[in-house]
Amino acid sequence: MSSNSEFLWYIPNDVKAGHRGDAAVENHNSLETLTTHARALEEHGWKGALIGTGWGRPDTFTVAAALAARTTTFEPLIAIRPGYWRPANFASAAATLDQLTGGRVRVNVVSGLDNLAAYGDSEGDQAHRYARTREFMRLVRRLWTEENVTATGEHFEVTESTVVPRIEARGNRRHPKLYFGGASEAAERVSATEADVQLFWGEPLDGVRERIARLKALSKVLDRDLPPLEFGLRITTLVRDTTDEAWADAEAKVAEMAKSKGAGWNDHRQSIAVGQRRLLDLHERGDVLDDNLYTAPGKFGGGGAGTTWLVGSADDVARSLRKYQDLGITHFVLSDTPYLSEIKRQGDQLLPLLRG
Repeated sequence: MSSNSEFLWYIPNDVKAGHRGDAAVENHNSLETLTTHARALEEHGWKGALIGTGWGRPDTFTVAAALAARTTTFEPLIAIRPGYWRPANFASAAATLDQLTGGRVRVNVVSGLDNLAAYGDSEGDQAHRYARTREFMRLVRRLWTEENVTATGEHFEVTESTVVPRIEARGNRRHPKLYFGGASEAAERVSATEADVQLFWGEPLDGVRERIARLKALSKVLDRDLPPLEFGLRITTLVRDTTDEAWADAEAKVAEMAKSKGAGWNDHRQSIAVGQRRLLDLHERGDVLDDNLYTAPGKFGGGGAGTTWLVGSADDVARSLRKYQDLGITHFVLSDTPYLSEIKRQGDQLLPLLRG
C-alpha cells in the first residue's frame, strides 16, 4: 500500500459505556482511560484518531485538547459542527491548538442533524444546512491563510479579522485538513468545492469507485480552486488470527446485536441520511459483498461505520483495504471493539501489512 496512506483509529467520546460492543467498564470516558487509548495509538503505529461528536456527548474539542496535551505524536481528528461553532471562534481555537501541538490538528466538519435546539441552533432544511457548511469551511480556511479578512455571506460575516496565532505552514500542509462526509447531492457539492478529504463509509468497491469519479467530475464542473480532493474510508475492521475465527466472532457479534435490538450500536439512526441509507440497503444485495464486506450488522442495529464490517485475518483485511487504496483512498479511519485491545492487535498485525 502507498506510503502516502494514513491510518487513524476512532475514539467514540460517549458518556454511555459499551459503545458498539465495547467493554462496559466504569470510568470508560475518563481522561485516564482516553489517554491510555491515545498513547496506545502512538505505541502501535497509528497516526491519531477521529473523536466523535454530537450533543449529549462530552465536548469534542475539549477532549481533543486534553489528549493532545498528554501525548507527543497523536493527531486528533476533531469532529465539529457549524452552528455549534462560529467560523472565527473555531478558526482561533483550532489555530491555537495547532500551534501548541506542533501541527497535530485535523478537523472533521459534520453537517448531519443533531439536537439543535439544545444549543440554540436552527439549521433549517438540507439546502440551508449545506449552504451554511460550505460558507463555514471557506471562511475558516481564509482565516487560517489570510490576514485582515472581511467577508459578508448569507450566514456569517467578519470584519478585519486576523486569527492569532497564525497557522504555521509545514511542508505542503498550509493548515489543518478539513475532512467532510455525506452522500447527498448537496453534500457532494460542498465536498467537491471546499473539503480537503471526502470520507466514505464502508460501501462496496463499485460504490466507492462511482462516487470518487462523480466527485472528481463535480470538482471540475464547480471550478474547485483548491488542491485536488483526497479520499478516505471510515469502516469497522474485524481482524482475528485466522479467517475462520474472524467470521465466527463476527457472526457471534451480530447474533448478540439481534438479541439486544442493536442497543449501543445505532447512534446514527436517529435520522437516516442519504449515506446511511445507502449502507442500510446493502444487505439486500447479500450478507457478504466483495470479498469480505459483511453487511448483516446493518440489519440488526449497526449504524454509521458499524453498519458494514471488513472481516477476516490480517491478510484478508489488508488485501481488501489495498483494493480501496487502488481506487484512490489514502486516509483510513478504522476501528473495532473492544477498542483498546483492537488498537494493539490491529496496530501490530494489520498496519505492518499495509505499509509493506
